[in-house]
Amino acid sequence: MAKATLRAATASDVAAIAAIYRPAVLHGTASFELDPPDEPEMLRRFEAVSGAGYPYFVAELDGRVVGYAYASAYRTRPAYRFTVEDSVYIGPEAQGKGIGAMLLRALIEASTAKGYRLMVAVIGDSRNFASIALHRSAGFTFCGTIHSVGYKFGRWLDSVIMELPLGEGDRSAPAVTPGFMPGVQR
Repeated sequence: MAKATLRAATASDVAAIAAIYRPAVLHGTASFELDPPDEPEMLRRFEAVSGAGYPYFVAELDGRVVGYAYASAYRTRPAYRFTVEDSVYIGPEAQGKGIGAMLLRALIEASTAKGYRLMVAVIGDSRNFASIALHRSAGFTFCGTIHSVGYKFGRWLDSVIMELPLGEGDRSAPAVTPGFMPGVQR
């Protein structure tokens, strides 16, 4: 079996990213979107995340993009600027092969290197055991559940919140550098 490789995502990956996200929206509960975004919308989202300097990766298997992950602003208010939220999606044919763990590790490392202090996972659906286990295996701890916060497929869905301190976490004040406010409203 070929080994998956990881690289920074580019705009040319957007078609594959959209193809991976589509079944997650149409058939899954990890995303609370009801209609899958088209490629132009996915390109806009990709450019917003990568253009703000957040890490964005794809995983390839046999030269084909089979998964993607990115970190982005947890919230847009300035006080949240040292916290990121992760998103990890794997194509159905590549699930259970360790690709999600590889992508999440890369996000953690890249986010830590950029000076972020906390990564938050907002996991759609408390029945999403694979995502909860993935985050737990990466060192995330459970913070809580927001019950019945979304409604999809004729049922109420929860959001599970998990967190992982990055670098020094909250043990010290962050180095406040001018301009370190990606995607933040002032």
